[in-house]
Amino acid sequence: MPTTHAITDPRYARQLVLRGFGPAAQTSLHDARVLVIGVGGLGSPAASYLAAAGVGTITLVDTDVVDLTNLHRQLLYTTPDVGRPKLAVARERLQAINPHVVVQTHDTRLTAANARALVDGHDVVIDATDNFPARYALNEACLALRVPFVYGSVARFDGQVSVFAGANGSTPGPCYRCLFPVMPEPGTVPTCAEEGVLGVVPGIIGLLQATEAIKLIAGIGTPLVGQLLLVDLLSHDHQRITVARRLDCPACGDAPLLTPSPMSIQHLSAVEVAALLAGADAPTIIDVREPWEYDIAHLPVSTSIPLNTLPTRAPELDPAHSYALLCHHGMRSEMAANWLLQHGFTRLINIDGGIDAWSTDVDTTVPRY
Repeated sequence: MPTTHAITDPRYARQLVLRGFGPAAQTSLHDARVLVIGVGGLGSPAASYLAAAGVGTITLVDTDVVDLTNLHRQLLYTTPDVGRPKLAVARERLQAINPHVVVQTHDTRLTAANARALVDGHDVVIDATDNFPARYALNEACLALRVPFVYGSVARFDGQVSVFAGANGSTPGPCYRCLFPVMPEPGTVPTCAEEGVLGVVPGIIGLLQATEAIKLIAGIGTPLVGQLLLVDLLSHDHQRITVARRLDCPACGDAPLLTPSPMSIQHLSAVEVAALLAGADAPTIIDVREPWEYDIAHLPVSTSIPLNTLPTRAPELDPAHSYALLCHHGMRSEMAANWLLQHGFTRLINIDGGIDAWSTDVDTTVPRY
């Protein structure tokens, strides 16, 4: 079968015979720099196929470790990798697939404060994020730097794919806010962690994201700019919905309304927050998990405010006080912190790794689940 492996390896030079995808396209891949935000269910297959295709530089952004409960949908990792940083394992696997690929890593979460710096210098971004604040921050950064990003989202048996902040010929394409102008209220949209997903679904959506990135880089086919592809894996029903660029879009419209916020959220480890609790100006820990999760395991010093009740419970809180947000792994708490930031709270901490990290690094008597 014809292959498009790294053009730098002469063993594969004579096999670059795929009609419509010759040496020029392969050279474009070799010279390309692709940023993958999140190396989980979507990022794992996307990064694997980009490395196999011969993309020259792949930059990975993630903070998580390999978890046994994720292996059904993250085939870049195996059981012996459990507990290891995803970035370290992903680099090994990708370079085993293609030793010529340069793999760069950033052990951080993408936020409004660092999004532009992470995106800068890349040709395409794979949006494999799992939370809305990161996705909106990525949208604004890609717009500012004129870098297209390939959006992917999954839940249960369904997935979505599109290309935002790109161009349809010479005409600017829509951005993510053209489709979803306002970030959803906390708790109104279930996360993949809350709702679950059939393991093969992110694999298929991640492959489609890799395909779109290759098309954008190589200049082939028709990328999904201005098109939202909806995939139902139970029925294998595929639909494409037209997404038009909105002239009144707050991010990319004729009169953009968004301005950078001078405030940001601190991202601290469980150990760092535990040390703060001993100080005079200790933060209040707000646990945003569901009540049943709180019943299984919680910190005695924490206050339970489930994510979906935050808009109604926020008046109970003092905007001038310091709050540390806690959930299972750090994703829902980041959504809560971003919502509070947008509503006048200025001293916010996200406990990265959540109560899972707390039970491992601070207090082993706290049950894990």
